[in-house]
Amino acid sequence: MTMKTAIEDKLTERFHPDRLAVIDESHLHAGHHHQHSGEHETFDGSGETHFRVRIVASEFAGMSRIERHRAVNEALAGELAAGVHALAIEPAAPGEATRW
Repeated sequence: MTMKTAIEDKLTERFHPDRLAVIDESHLHAGHHHQHSGEHETFDGSGETHFRVRIVASEFAGMSRIERHRAVNEALAGELAAGVHALAIEPAAPGEATRW
């Protein structure tokens, strides 16, 4: 199973979203510096390490932006610990305007 699929599965199970897009943006970060095991190294853009999550779910209604981000981060704690380096989260409740 790919990391993208694992993220999609976890978010679908946890939030039952109306809309969900998980976009692997790892290639956009080639050449960036990361700290790994206490050493700085240049990221080559390979692997599944940088993602953008766009999610519309009823559970987000009445939650602040920070609460929404925390809920997504908690749902993906295992993936974040397993090598996801960056996660851009764009959460919305049904009926809220999105830029996507």
